Amino acid sequence: MIVLMIGLMSGCGGPKLEGKTLVYGSGDYTAINPALYEHGEINSLIFLGLTAHDAENKPVPAAAESWNFDASTNTYTFKIREGLTFHDGDDLTAEDAEFTIKAIMDPANGSENASNFEDVVRVEATDDLTLELELSAPNVAMPDYLTIGILPKHLLEGKDMTTDSFNQNPVGAGPYMLTDWEHGQSITLQKFDDFYLGSPKIDNVVFKIVEDTDARALQLESGELDFTQITPKAMGKFEGKEGYDVYQMKTSDYRGIMYNFNSEFFGKHRELPAALSYAIDREAIVDSVLLGYGDVAYSPLQMGPYNNPSVEKYDYDPAAAKAALEDAGWKLNADGIYEKDGETLSFTINCGQGDQVRIDMANICAQNLNGIGCDVKVEVPAEIDWAGQDAYLIGWGSPFDPDDHTYKVFGTAKGANYSSYSNAQVDSLLQQARQTSDDAARAQLYRQFQSVMAEDPAYTYIAYIDAIYAGDSSITGITADQILGHHGVGIFWNIYEWDITE
Repeated sequence: MIVLMIGLMSGCGGPKLEGKTLVYGSGDYTAINPALYEHGEINSLIFLGLTAHDAENKPVPAAAESWNFDASTNTYTFKIREGLTFHDGDDLTAEDAEFTIKAIMDPANGSENASNFEDVVRVEATDDLTLELELSAPNVAMPDYLTIGILPKHLLEGKDMTTDSFNQNPVGAGPYMLTDWEHGQSITLQKFDDFYLGSPKIDNVVFKIVEDTDARALQLESGELDFTQITPKAMGKFEGKEGYDVYQMKTSDYRGIMYNFNSEFFGKHRELPAALSYAIDREAIVDSVLLGYGDVAYSPLQMGPYNNPSVEKYDYDPAAAKAALEDAGWKLNADGIYEKDGETLSFTINCGQGDQVRIDMANICAQNLNGIGCDVKVEVPAEIDWAGQDAYLIGWGSPFDPDDHTYKVFGTAKGANYSSYSNAQVDSLLQQARQTSDDAARAQLYRQFQSVMAEDPAYTYIAYIDAIYAGDSSITGITADQILGHHGVGIFWNIYEWDITE
């Protein structure tokens, strides 16, 4: 299955490739730019950050060989390695790092990562190899956020970053460089021999676009793919089968029903998320959809050391759900549907296309909710109207600093707060937590945050999903015991060490 010294990308129309080639089953991309878009495991292959995450998900030196923090001025100073170059041969300097951070902070760019850098009051390259980052207040998550890929200033300065062709022709300093992009088909990467940790062992990595999760398993089985993430239901095709390895990995990646408080319905009825959460049979979902490969969810920080296990978990209790609704003034009408002030308890849960696990979860949630007297439908629209929809089967989670995927997801008007959730106490606790370096005090703040959110939930948490990867057994170097992030991101953290044995 693995391509060794050949050239054809069957069915992709891609270029001829020489050397060891890994074909990975991937979701689609329309643009690749880590300053603008958070999602995308391909970012870690193409780009290099000031820092990187190690196997324990801790920030370690990368483009910056070292850094220090002056608490008296809230200033980080990063020392850039000598001799770093981008894929086009130009030097990577502190000016590129300054340019990248300023691009993220520029409101005109609408970066999904802007909330991570809102404490920055000054970013300055004081010389080619020194970057100073001054904050208005401490933010202990900053070394984590600086894993974000550094952009080449010489290719983007003075351009509209949101529309520039760079987003389809990205140039970074990571272990692989983009050589071909057949949109909707494949993205071909070639090893970068001047990568600072040495030339990668695998010559080419092809991200073959296969949106449908079931199709990925079929293509892995047929040999069109060499490595991909699969669903629990597809594990039986590969587990114990000669020629394949299966990796079952824990993640911080949770699924839940996101209620849109920007919508007229949930904006008016803030009591509903808590009441409806009692109606969801999470254990049944873990057992039937995930086949046991996951955990019942009740918190966005459940898989890390800052978890608060004493919060209200909304264990499955349909009677409690009905009692909570009735206490809030909802009454069953002649059709057996709850009604309040002439309005029925009716809404739609949207799902993204191609993710059968989410669709299956949403359908069970709808069955559970309809069983207590709701009128809930599931739809899979071609495009998601984030501002206008009622609810969405959301996925989030981070194995990194607890500020990640909490501050920007639940903070009022932050970059990834697609639910328009707003709670002043949550805002205050998250702000304090990112500014607190004492770990015990910080843990207490995050526990309080989880308690407040449990009382006024933005989501109905459903489950944390295990990431299940399968691939050709000739692939070596994959680490299988770390906690992965959203969409299983993190698997490629050491891609430059992977190899293909004959």
